Amino acid sequence: MSISSPILVTGAAGRVGGVGRMVVEALRRRDLPVRALVHREDERADALRALGAEVVVGDLTRAEDVVRALAGCRRLYFGMSVSAPYLEATVIAAAAACERVDLEAVVNISQMTVSQMSLTNMTDSPQQRQHWLGEQVLNWSGLPVVHVRPTVFLQHFFFLDWAAESIARDSTIRLPFGNGRTSPVDAQDVAEVIATILANPTAHIGKVYELTGPRSQDMNGMAAEYSDALGRTITYIDVPLEQWREELRNRNLPDHVFEHFLTMARLHAANRYDRLTHDVEAITGRPATSCRDFVARHAELFRSKNSLTNVSAAP
Repeated sequence: MSISSPILVTGAAGRVGGVGRMVVEALRRRDLPVRALVHREDERADALRALGAEVVVGDLTRAEDVVRALAGCRRLYFGMSVSAPYLEATVIAAAAACERVDLEAVVNISQMTVSQMSLTNMTDSPQQRQHWLGEQVLNWSGLPVVHVRPTVFLQHFFFLDWAAESIARDSTIRLPFGNGRTSPVDAQDVAEVIATILANPTAHIGKVYELTGPRSQDMNGMAAEYSDALGRTITYIDVPLEQWREELRNRNLPDHVFEHFLTMARLHAANRYDRLTHDVEAITGRPATSCRDFVARHAELFRSKNSLTNVSAAP
């Protein structure tokens, strides 16, 4: 397969755990040509250019922009932040890709929750429903598709921004997860999986990869990993769902995002995130990053009231 054509990375300046940007970084470390599709010109676009990527400004819900961005590309990573028109963007990307007779691979990022969904068994999250429908569209298209389904990201507000707030305040993690188990994955690991597939996609076409961290555990186990990483005792507080819902509402999130986060919390409490795979290691050749190592890497965020502001909802 040719690697002289640029690989199109959508959502390259977006916020889906920063995966699009991380994919660009991982591909450029391999010295592969990258075309990064961004929504607007800003400092994030400049940073992508500094990595050696070609930057194209466009809107994933405008077919003409997607066709223009895909011109001359033979491999595509499709990802988009949590947003109401996600399904529309997926259909447009699929239609544009179908126009390319020489397309070698489409790597689509979805959500592990999709693995448990069907026409008669959906969730209350509009984003998760759109991801399930988007996968159906891509499968029907006949394109050379690879689906990558990560569980919740360690970069998600649950485990980073909001955890940093409460840990800095009183050394607690406050979530309504009950005794539910979870196995969050580092977005950097997800990006490395995607870049590895895009670099040599032949053996991966038609496959689905489900990506988790190295262990599934309840929030007391997670708190123990935070404690180990930070060198002090971190305690999990199981917040009643209705109380947490009101706290979430006070964050003034868009309705689409609010419903997505609320559903993720309910599914965690119902133990629907108790999943464990070793696909990260199988593809990248190294184990998935542990919560302890991730927190240690970002320890400074948990020692002050400052937290990252450039991350958003995970799949």
